[in-house]
Amino acid sequence: MTTYEITYEGKVQGVGFRATVLGLARGFDVAGEVKNLPDGRVHLILQGEEEEIEEFLKAIRESSLSGHIFSEQKTEMTRETSPRLRGFKIVK
Repeated sequence: MTTYEITYEGKVQGVGFRATVLGLARGFDVAGEVKNLPDGRVHLILQGEEEEIEEFLKAIRESSLSGHIFSEQKTEMTRETSPRLRGFKIVK
């Protein structure tokens, strides 16, 4: 099991980003949470098997959100800092 923090920059708030990511997550075997950051970025914590994570991130990049994403920064979390996630949710 791998856990990543992904931060999206661009016009990613006010465009249904979190709801779209939540909907896409239903088609993948991943757990996670997505939230807006005060600085206008969106933060995603994603947990699952490496191949499933990569396919999910590809689905985000190829979705209707693609034109709103200017950059995506992905950092692997260590076992010590990784939360234990169940399901997928939007965090306020």
